[in-house]
Amino acid sequence: MFRYLLFILLSCATSVNAVASDKDPIALLNVSYDPTRELYEAYNRMFIPYWKSKTGEEVSIKQSHGGSGKQARSVIDGLRADVVTLALAYDIDAIAEHAKLLSPDWQNKLPHNSCPYNSVIVFLVRKGNPKHIKDWEDLVRDDVQLLTPNPKTSGGARWNYLAAWGFALKKNNGNENAAKEFVSKLFKHTVVLDTGARGSTTNFTKRGIGDVLIAWESEALLITRDLGKDQFEIVMPSLSILAEPPVAVVEKNVEKDGTGKIANEYLQHLYSPEAQDLIARFYYRPTDNAVAAKYSGQFPTLPLLSISDFGGWKIAQEKHFSDGGIFDQIYSK
Repeated sequence: MFRYLLFILLSCATSVNAVASDKDPIALLNVSYDPTRELYEAYNRMFIPYWKSKTGEEVSIKQSHGGSGKQARSVIDGLRADVVTLALAYDIDAIAEHAKLLSPDWQNKLPHNSCPYNSVIVFLVRKGNPKHIKDWEDLVRDDVQLLTPNPKTSGGARWNYLAAWGFALKKNNGNENAAKEFVSKLFKHTVVLDTGARGSTTNFTKRGIGDVLIAWESEALLITRDLGKDQFEIVMPSLSILAEPPVAVVEKNVEKDGTGKIANEYLQHLYSPEAQDLIARFYYRPTDNAVAAKYSGQFPTLPLLSISDFGGWKIAQEKHFSDGGIFDQIYSK
C-alpha cells in the first residue's frame, strides 16, 4: 500500500513538473526599423537569460523590420507589437495619435527622450573613393549616382533628407529656395529609391548600384566590418544630423496581452551598462557617458544639426514629408 501511495505521489509530482516545464514562454514582439536587425538579435540573446535569472520565466522574442514609417503604419493597422524601436519620434507619435495605442507623452517614460542610442548620417563610398566624394555638394555632380531610401516610408531617409536640407540652408544663408533646389538635384541623382535603409544598402553593396550610399553611421560601420574595409570606406560630411531613434512600449497591446512588465524591462535594460556596451559594438552611439567615453575613438566628432533646428518632428513632417509637402513637390517633377 505504501509503495502504491508513493508511486501516486511521484506520478503527480512528475505531472506537475511536466506542466510547468511545458508552459509556453512569454512572447514579445519588437517592431523595429531596417538597420537594427543585427543589434536586436544580439540584444535578445542578452536579455533572454537576464530575464530568466531575474524572474525564472522563459521569453520568446520576435523581431519585425522594415522602413520606419511603413512599420508604424503596420502597427496602426493592427500588427500586435509589444514594443516599437523606430527610427524617429514622429513615427511613434503617429501610432499614439492615429491608433491611440500609447499615451502622447510616451517620450517622457525613459531617459534621453526614450532614445537609448543615436547615430549620425554619413556617406559610404567604394574603396579608394573613385569619385572623390568629400561633402554634400559632390553628390549633385553630373558624374555621381547615389542611393538613399524613400522619405515617405523610411525614417533613415528622412534624417538623410534633413541633413542635406540643413547643409544647403546653411551654405545659402538660410535661403529656402536654394535649399529646395539643392535637395531636388540630390533626388535627381538618386538611382533607386528603396522603401527602407537596408534595401538601399543591399543595392549598393551587393548589386553594385551607385557611387554613394547616404546611410546611418551604424550601418556604414557594420558594412565595413562585415564586408571588408577593402571594398568600402566612409566619408564624414562637413555637416550631419544627430539621428535619434526612440523606443516605446505599445501600452494598449501589452495591457491586453499581460506583457507590460517584461516589455517595460526589455526597453529599460537597453540603458544598462552591458546593453550600452553591446549597442556601441554594433556601432550605435551609446547615451551612457562612461560607455561613450570607452568607445570615443570609434565615433568621430563632427558638426551636427538636430531635429530642433527644423522646429521638431511635427513641423518637419508636415512641411517636408506629408502629402503635398516639399518632398512631394520635388519628386513629382
